[in-house]
Amino acid sequence: MIPTKFLARMRDLFGDAEYDAFCAALEAPAVRAFRVNTIKTTAERLMPLLPFVPKPLPFAPNAFYATDEKVGALPLHHAGMIYMQDPSAISTIAAVEITEGTRVLDLCAAPGGKSTQLAAAIGTGGVLVSNEYVPARCRILQGNMERMGATNTVVTNLAPKALADFYGAYFDFVLVDAPCSGEGMLRKYEVAGEEWSEENVRLCAERQREILSHAARCVTPGGRLLYSTCTFSLEENEQNVAHFLDTHPDFSLIPVAPSVAAVTADGIPVAGQDLTSCRRFYPHRSPGEGQFLALMVRATASQKNSPPKSNALPLTRAEIDTVAALFAEALTKEPQGTLCRLRDSLYLAPDIPLPPTGVFAAGVCIGTLQKNRIEPHHQLYSAYGHLFCRQLHLTCNDPRIAQYLRGEEIDCPELAHEKNGYACVFFEGAPLGGGKCVNGKLKNHYPKGLRNK
Repeated sequence: MIPTKFLARMRDLFGDAEYDAFCAALEAPAVRAFRVNTIKTTAERLMPLLPFVPKPLPFAPNAFYATDEKVGALPLHHAGMIYMQDPSAISTIAAVEITEGTRVLDLCAAPGGKSTQLAAAIGTGGVLVSNEYVPARCRILQGNMERMGATNTVVTNLAPKALADFYGAYFDFVLVDAPCSGEGMLRKYEVAGEEWSEENVRLCAERQREILSHAARCVTPGGRLLYSTCTFSLEENEQNVAHFLDTHPDFSLIPVAPSVAAVTADGIPVAGQDLTSCRRFYPHRSPGEGQFLALMVRATASQKNSPPKSNALPLTRAEIDTVAALFAEALTKEPQGTLCRLRDSLYLAPDIPLPPTGVFAAGVCIGTLQKNRIEPHHQLYSAYGHLFCRQLHLTCNDPRIAQYLRGEEIDCPELAHEKNGYACVFFEGAPLGGGKCVNGKLKNHYPKGLRNK
């Protein structure tokens, strides 16, 4: 049920003609879309594997409208070749040009749609800190990073202030996809309507202002800040942007990508400020849900700060030797990164300072030490499958793919001539998972929590 007070507010925002079109769109089914994960595959390789015929999104490369067919159990989803996402959410990162090598902070990152989009955009030369304040949502975020094969990410579980205090003006691009009242999701999720209230709108707006103030401190001089919400309220959108610009005179609004501007409405002027460069994604203007975007740049004359010192825990000599032995046995070459320890796991981290606390994951998890050996973590297969000496390539017509995803041992006569050891399983060219090959059979190491029933 869509709240009547919300509809009344939207009538005041639109006027009668556009309000009627907006309401008609809310009566239609929600629209789904997906992105091709270019870390693992290409659109050309993916299309024949889909159970439906997709239509391209007009404003984002490698993004397509989808039908209601379920894809979560499909091998292509398990292999991280696809990420299901709202069209409006995809527009957020499509609104700004992200080049390879960029240092990025996604301050409110779970469940990871925009972070995985960013990880693909910055390439292996860039680095991404994906932060999520709620621990349970942080686990979901890291699970998506693992599935998509990202190597250049650090997942943190910190308050925005703690990140700003540690990094300072370190990032070329900062995304604040802020927690909001969720008005743009009302037709998609019934709970969004049940939780909506004008009081919650006000509380969200206050929290967003605080998050934005910390985010501003993380933007390097000349860097960009993108503020987004999935809501329509002036309080959470233009009023917050106007307040931010008033209190941060070294930031200014800049236009988004023309392809996104073409499918969105101008921002609404408030407090005498011209906010037309802000963008509003409406379901009656373009298929999708709701989204607000404001892209800002920090003046180049802003104060710089020295890079922080990393708090990564180095490995002992014995641990380094054990990792080297695993890489020598299982891989054709050693992947790049800094070896470090997080709790009881060993990681290959990207080149970025790590905070003293709140680091959930740093780059790619290699595994944990078990009696002077390491059993590869699932993420090592997903991220560096192409480096494994032993590779089992399965296609969509191979019955072994279903067996593997159920966690069963499978025959692999293709590898019978190989020395026994760890092998990566591929689905249509994309790393899916791994196992241990012993005399022509693969002992399944696909994580139990990911398996199909």
